[in-house]
Amino acid sequence: MFSSLTSLTVEIETPAVRPRRISVLGATGSIGESTLDLIGRDPSAYRVVALTGGHNAARLAELAILHRAELAVIADPDAYATLRAALAGTGIEVGAGEEALLEAASRPADWVMAAIVGAAGLKPTLVAVRQGGLTALANKECLVSAGDIFMAEVARAKTTLLPVDSEHSAAMQVMAGCRPERIERVCLTASGGPFRCWSLDQMRAARPEQALNHPNWSMGQKVTIDSATLMNKGLELLEAHHLFSLPAAKLDVVIHPQSIVHCLVHLSDGSVLAQMSCPDMRTPIAYSLAWPERMAAPTKRLDLTELGTLTFEAPNVERFPALRLARDVLATGGSAGTVLNAANEVAVEAFLGRKIGFLAIARLVEATLEASVDLLGLDRRSVEDVLAIDAAGRALTRSLLARFA
Repeated sequence: MFSSLTSLTVEIETPAVRPRRISVLGATGSIGESTLDLIGRDPSAYRVVALTGGHNAARLAELAILHRAELAVIADPDAYATLRAALAGTGIEVGAGEEALLEAASRPADWVMAAIVGAAGLKPTLVAVRQGGLTALANKECLVSAGDIFMAEVARAKTTLLPVDSEHSAAMQVMAGCRPERIERVCLTASGGPFRCWSLDQMRAARPEQALNHPNWSMGQKVTIDSATLMNKGLELLEAHHLFSLPAAKLDVVIHPQSIVHCLVHLSDGSVLAQMSCPDMRTPIAYSLAWPERMAAPTKRLDLTELGTLTFEAPNVERFPALRLARDVLATGGSAGTVLNAANEVAVEAFLGRKIGFLAIARLVEATLEASVDLLGLDRRSVEDVLAIDAAGRALTRSLLARFA
């Protein structure tokens, strides 16, 4: 077992009987689609218990039929009729709304992919975690918004949590066998996004379609915008803090435009260990899906002679202040992460809706944090407390929107 990751993993009996029962929460998103792509290449090895989606009922129905799911749930109640009609006569159970989503997450499964984007994924992911077994975590907001509460539930249920973010998956692999006291620094890499070399004036005029044009990764809209602001990397610092029980002083970020090295772990003997692969989310997904073994994945093989050069640079916090905000939140602790995540989700939505400019995303988040003194002092003992603070943070951010329009 991973001696350095005792807060992340526990010893369990891995199911030996095939097929492995799996559920995918967020099946119609990029992570969900990539997961099902891997599963579909060896269908006899898996039995799909439940698939869930947000609004795209037509695509959810296609995936449910293709992978012979037992249950399909759409989060949007207005899409229920479309889903029900599409699956009529298939024998696949159908549901809609929050209660049905929680029911899908509670269905007995050996392995659950938690890939619902944003704070909306908190409750379903916690329900999945409480089953015990294996949970592949692609929802970083669970840890950003409620890291202490979430990790306490993981420990209580004796769940093995398998991070799916490429950086945290890399860290988990690299730190296996390393004693915690020998780890000096864990450095997450960032591509720098589409605006890495842009001036502030250019970024001020950036349009959503430009921000969504990521140079290396194919991801959902929200994550892609977070990558452009570097908020994604800030959220990942908070995530790493909870996943690996690392203090802020041992966490760092470096810009690596090629997205080949996903994490660097600095050890006390001067060694630096790295995990490398071509930028394809199916690699970390495959690692979590086959854990504790390895499986074949149809990803491009890394050829360093073809690549030729790997470069690294320090992040520019003047042009990308989201990193600074995340570090401040990490130092503050408590409800600050909940407010940060809530404000960022509202700000990204406003940018995609062309209500604010690109640089206003971080400014709006910072203004929300500065105005949220009362929220930061609120008690957080349960998921309901977290969600109440999340709702208040969103309302506060929306009230400040006009200032940045």
